[in-house]
Amino acid sequence: MTQRTGLLAQLRTGAIVIAAALSVCGRADAQSSDGNGVSNFFSNMFSGSKSGTSGPPAAATGTGGGPQPWSGEDGASGHPLMTASAIREAAANFSNCVAGMWPDAARRNISQESFQRFTAGLSPDLRLMDLMDSQPEFTKSVWDYLDILVNDNRLAKGRDTLAKYKAQFDATEKAYGVDRYVIAAIWGIESNYSTQMGDRSVLQSTATLACVGRRQAYFKDEFLTALEILHHGDLRPEQMRGSWAGAFGPTQFMPTAFKRYAVDADGDGRRDVVDDPADLIASTANNLKKDGWQAGQTWGYEVVVPAGFNYMLADRAKLMTLDQWEHLGLKHADGKPFPHPADKAYLLAPAGAEGPGFLMLQNFRVIMKYNPAEAYALAIGHFADRLRGGAPFVQPWPRQERELSRAERLELQQLLVQRGFYRGTPDGQFGGDTRNALRGFQASIGAPADGFASSDVLEKLRGH
Repeated sequence: MTQRTGLLAQLRTGAIVIAAALSVCGRADAQSSDGNGVSNFFSNMFSGSKSGTSGPPAAATGTGGGPQPWSGEDGASGHPLMTASAIREAAANFSNCVAGMWPDAARRNISQESFQRFTAGLSPDLRLMDLMDSQPEFTKSVWDYLDILVNDNRLAKGRDTLAKYKAQFDATEKAYGVDRYVIAAIWGIESNYSTQMGDRSVLQSTATLACVGRRQAYFKDEFLTALEILHHGDLRPEQMRGSWAGAFGPTQFMPTAFKRYAVDADGDGRRDVVDDPADLIASTANNLKKDGWQAGQTWGYEVVVPAGFNYMLADRAKLMTLDQWEHLGLKHADGKPFPHPADKAYLLAPAGAEGPGFLMLQNFRVIMKYNPAEAYALAIGHFADRLRGGAPFVQPWPRQERELSRAERLELQQLLVQRGFYRGTPDGQFGGDTRNALRGFQASIGAPADGFASSDVLEKLRGH
């Protein structure tokens, strides 16, 4: 289910370009294949407005649209629908665009009365165009990300939440077989236990994005689904407030994710994932279960990777049993044997050879379906373990490493292209292709081929 959108989805990298991932259309991007909603908490934390803008706003934001106006600039993506002129033209046609969706709404059995009531007075929030296309100059490392999200205050709130809603967690665990600590971790990381859910109108955001900008087909479905939810009576408009991309509620469901996974756990006739803890907990569990959660299994293990290890094996496609990994020299970080040596896992080395390694099992992949970012899934798994009473990670992170600026990331990709290691288009966003290209270069100079984008590797590229 890749449905999250406020967080933004491109965090698939060794040095993890968190802000970039969080600042674009996270879950929405992730969701284009199927997803939930990028959390408003993350987008608020990491995404910034465009710098260097001045002058009066080119267009006013709509009600609930947040304090900042649209910059009036072309989007950084270069997409033709993200030029300032295209945005203005689409905004001028907004009312016609919304009205033109009535036949599609009728095909979804939405009444004309509901359609008119819920669309009356909608206006475009053009600030979303900046948020959709923002490309932050600086990013956060995976260890900074974990420090921010897995902290004592949030852990204390999580333990209180588990105790307060023990009956609901008991019932959900029995019905769905999904670990309560993982559900509690998602709740905590997505909205800091319902304290940071976002305050943008889901209807206004999805209507804007359905009519303006480069993701109109995707967001048209989200908008019409939001109307379905309201017509059905599961939620009220004032409950459907959340991230700029339309994710709402404590665990940040996109409308289409709600439609697929929300359940009425307490039998009151409504699927209320915002204010009803039973529905919220069960719906999040149902989401994970339908995505393939394996009951009674963990998400992965921190491991010690031996010196001289072939990091070309650190690839999501290279699955081996824990026993096979152990024969290659990887050891459980706490020194204990793996409880299920026949389980299959892949090796993740988010900080390269200088940081800890992790063997990731099926449930880690399920968490990544909730939000397709390795840093996010690692934070969820670790937070769940800490809520369960587990210890912090054993091995240190390479905190002496600084994150590359966007200009440096672009330069690194350009140099990889010049050296024949990278065939993509440099964009400053590091994914699997960039990591593989880095590995190829590192192997060619006899360095550990860990795919970690450090300042040292950039200097070596400059010198070749």
